Amino acid sequence: MRTRTILVVDDSAVMRKLIAAALAEGDYRVLLAADGEAAMQQARVAAVDLVLTDWNMPAMGGGQLIRELRQMENHAETPILVLTTEASDAEKADARVAGASGWLRKPIEPATLLEVVASLLDTE
Repeated sequence: MRTRTILVVDDSAVMRKLIAAALAEGDYRVLLAADGEAAMQQARVAAVDLVLTDWNMPAMGGGQLIRELRQMENHAETPILVLTTEASDAEKADARVAGASGWLRKPIEPATLLEVVASLLDTE
């Protein structure tokens, strides 16, 4: 089985490191981006199996990132999970309309994150 690649997008360097460390326990290849624009650059050149993105980021937030990824042929069906401290019903609805596969509140336990990631990748 090939190693799955996950793109982690968060404007917090600490959060990127924590998420990457958790994903390393699951033997995933992790790419990191500090905002949506950097994530789009990575998505254009790397084969990505799953995107984990923060919702509220400067430059390009999670909603815009999701909409732009969904316009790309190679990411039209890529699972995208929003991880954020915000979780209003309106933001959840906006995320789903944009094309998010799901939504999790931060902080998240590493074991829970790995479980959700595995379930999203198993449904591809």
